[in-house]
Amino acid sequence: MSDEQIRLGELRVEIDSLDQKIMELISARAKCAQEVAHVKTAANPDQSVFFYRPEREAQVLRRIKEANPGPLPGEEMARLFREIMSACLALEKPMHIAFLGPVGTFTQAAALKHFGHSVISVPLPAIDAVFREVESGTAHYGVVPVENSTEGMVSHTLDVFMLSPLKICGEVQLRIHHHLLVSPEFQDQEITRIYSHQQSFAQCRQWLDTHRYGVERVTVSSNAEAARRAAKEPGTAAIAGDMAAELYGLEKLANSIEDRPDNTTRFLIVGREDVQASGHDKSSIVVSMRNKPGALYQLLEPFHRHGVSLTRLETRPSTSGTWTYVFYIDFEGHMDDEQVRKVLAEVEEEAVELKRLGSYPIGVL
Repeated sequence: MSDEQIRLGELRVEIDSLDQKIMELISARAKCAQEVAHVKTAANPDQSVFFYRPEREAQVLRRIKEANPGPLPGEEMARLFREIMSACLALEKPMHIAFLGPVGTFTQAAALKHFGHSVISVPLPAIDAVFREVESGTAHYGVVPVENSTEGMVSHTLDVFMLSPLKICGEVQLRIHHHLLVSPEFQDQEITRIYSHQQSFAQCRQWLDTHRYGVERVTVSSNAEAARRAAKEPGTAAIAGDMAAELYGLEKLANSIEDRPDNTTRFLIVGREDVQASGHDKSSIVVSMRNKPGALYQLLEPFHRHGVSLTRLETRPSTSGTWTYVFYIDFEGHMDDEQVRKVLAEVEEEAVELKRLGSYPIGVL
């Protein structure tokens, strides 16, 4: 045997030994997670116990990224642990996660990125349907889009929050890559029609004007629906992502056709429970102010004075009357933080209404 073959043989033996140790450690971790569930159940025999703790998982994933020795990137190491935690949590009872469907959308990809692949993902046809599924207790959590770095806020999500009792329990950001997809069966035919969601058309406008000018653009309910149609109709293509391409067996005519290379969508996790502080948190509120001079200054000044940093400020028409508005605000910190409590107390004195949408860990993955 050559020196190369001998060394490769030694390395493979070492890898097999490490795999065995990894398997034993994962099994030990799963047993420990089961014991945690048993302790919680025994301490609350007459209550519905929540085993999933968003703040705890965020703390674990942050620690993994910070302590990662390499050579795997910290993000990749955290994703591996995300799947381990997902599988351990599912030993007791897999969580049902409602998302804006159908199957194959970017929202489903965001749900799996945040919760791991051991959950049961439930596609629903509309954002308000996701909220109702969680409110009824049929789903443990829901995932909805809230803003895109190219096209801005998803207005319908903000509007539903104004009427819903649900809390924001987390956030996840997903890099959005759009591809021009066709069926292998029809790939030699001239494309006369492109299907996609209106947001995707907007995010790929320049590319389409340059490379597919004059081709009919047909708006459909989702990118997954676009992929489904392109898989069956000759002379058509779809703009969609990798999940939809794989689901419907489509091939890529062009990769990453989004106009901005940093194209990212932020999704929110909605649930019924408040989330405790994780140490690196964000909070969201909706505020209705009296219509008078200086109202916006009175709203924002306490944040500046107490050193609380705003990350998002949006204005939406109020449902209470014509030409009245509410402010959707994201800011750093948890509502249990002393400085945040002071800010909200002062804002509440001047506001017509202040609705606390929730505090939640800043997205780790």
